[in-house]
Amino acid sequence: MKKYLIIFSYALVGCSVVPVVQSVENKKIEKTSIRAISIERKDKVWFAGSGGKVGIIEFEQDSILIKQVADAKVEFRSSALVGENFLAINVDTPANLVAISKDLNVIKNVYHEEGEKVFYDSMYFTNSSNGVIIGDPTADCFSILVTNDGGNSWNKIPCKQLPKLVEGEAAFAASNTNVKVIGSTIFIISGGKKSRLFKSKDFGQNWTVFETPIIQGEAMTGAFTMDFYNENIGIIAGGNYDKQEDNSKNKAITFDGGKTWELLASNLYFGYTSCIQFVPNKNGKELVACGASGVFYSKNFGKTWSKLSDDKEFYTLRILDSKTIYLAGRSKISKMKLK
Repeated sequence: MKKYLIIFSYALVGCSVVPVVQSVENKKIEKTSIRAISIERKDKVWFAGSGGKVGIIEFEQDSILIKQVADAKVEFRSSALVGENFLAINVDTPANLVAISKDLNVIKNVYHEEGEKVFYDSMYFTNSSNGVIIGDPTADCFSILVTNDGGNSWNKIPCKQLPKLVEGEAAFAASNTNVKVIGSTIFIISGGKKSRLFKSKDFGQNWTVFETPIIQGEAMTGAFTMDFYNENIGIIAGGNYDKQEDNSKNKAITFDGGKTWELLASNLYFGYTSCIQFVPNKNGKELVACGASGVFYSKNFGKTWSKLSDDKEFYTLRILDSKTIYLAGRSKISKMKLK
């Protein structure tokens, strides 16, 4: 009889067993808000955060290495691990993109921009050469930086080559997940008064814009986070930051590269969502999300969700595999093991 009780103690979605939390290991990073992390390898995670800080966590070695690489007023919300460097760019102006060696001893400024409206939100590299950084509009288009040499040099795409934004449309620097690159295809999600998908199949030369059904129309509404499993399957989530328990029209999925979207579990499960990510090697079916309602897991393309944690202080996450999730937020980075 005990065997059956153990088996059926798991939550079921259809015939799939939903993972449950085996353990959570927390590492405190005092007085630092963290919205950007990168996994170098199993148990080794890089982070960039407020206070001008970057660092490395090695969970197996019980090691934390932190370095302040900018003024204490600087807040990093976008980063990427590329080749032998860790790149991080701050929000607000002036924007400085720094390349930091893996021993944290060499720090080089590789891009600088000043201006009243300068504010960079998210960074993504598709390989060791090609990367994209997106920022809020300084005119009537996104600020988009591209590199093809691993981040050593950057070019800003002229506004005349980019789609126009409407007034009040921008992006949210919530979890370093507003941009994704797959091959030569760039995906960008906007939020605010409008929440749309911007897509370029030729690394920024030409663009197509698609409407989304997610809640929008106010300054703090729309998609705060996005991920694409491949060029067809994509997910967006967010909601209303000013009404964080509101779970209406706050998550949607596409199976045709963003042309059409289907709202998911509206008025169910979690409200405001800071980060959502696909679980690797699960054909796009499995997802993890974190935000104001806790941490959730789906095994059926986001139709239903199981709560993993009540912790509401995680802002971003990255997934190593179906058993290991790294999360970061208010003064901590955590390793969550599932079974």
